[in-house]
Amino acid sequence: MTVIAFLSILIAIMIFLKNRILNKRTQELNAINKLLTIENENHMRTVQKLQEEMNKLTQLKTVSEIAASISHEVRNPLTVTRGFTQLLRDGSLSDEQRNQYIRLSLEELDRAERIIGDYLSFAKPSIENEEVLHLNEEIEYIVQVINPYATMNNITVEVDMEDCQYAILGEKQKLHQSLLNIIKNGIEAMDNKGKISIQLKKFNELAQLIIKDNGQGMSEEQINNIGTAYFSTKEKGTGLGTMVAFNIIKAMHGDYTIESKIGKGTCFCITFPLVDSYSRMKE
Repeated sequence: MTVIAFLSILIAIMIFLKNRILNKRTQELNAINKLLTIENENHMRTVQKLQEEMNKLTQLKTVSEIAASISHEVRNPLTVTRGFTQLLRDGSLSDEQRNQYIRLSLEELDRAERIIGDYLSFAKPSIENEEVLHLNEEIEYIVQVINPYATMNNITVEVDMEDCQYAILGEKQKLHQSLLNIIKNGIEAMDNKGKISIQLKKFNELAQLIIKDNGQGMSEEQINNIGTAYFSTKEKGTGLGTMVAFNIIKAMHGDYTIESKIGKGTCFCITFPLVDSYSRMKE
């Protein structure tokens, strides 16, 4: 009995000591956990503060990028206007030609004003004044506008349109903005003596517009990124102009595909539903 009592006391002492050790370790762990909680709260506050600073910097960058893009987009009609102004110096111009150049210059200045308005809505163009447009006539106008700029860069513009009218729904000025942006980018992607070809035809009840250049071309990665904000293949480009151009096409119920190879050029295939086709789509 004495041995049993001794062993019982010894076991009790061991359990007591073990519990003391466990309690001490628990207190230490609780203290560590409290320190970690405080440290985590401090870390979270620091992260939140850094996030707020990053948001401010992002906003500033966004404002800067938008300002740069507005400048880039407005430069398009201003460059075209400059080309017509240079042509007006030609003393051999007829009164009809002179009046035509003046009219086109004024229209391009009006377009510059509208572009600024579009960008004030942060590059989210909507079609507010939808009307029936004859795509053939609009392309003829666009070619007239872009020809002086192409000539200044030794670029030839070739047009191939089927002899019939293609009626689509959209907004005239925004269509001009979109297509002029794509064509101008093609001109700027080429060295001197390049060629831009513009083809319009009917394809599967759609008006299909093909704009092709023989410029520097793009890689698969660049094709996938083109049309996204702040991506551009040009050194000083912002990408917002192309993004707006594509958004306008989508807003006009259109679609587009891009094919390109480095050193071979780029081809934009843009389709718009014809008025009759679009009416059937809505039924």
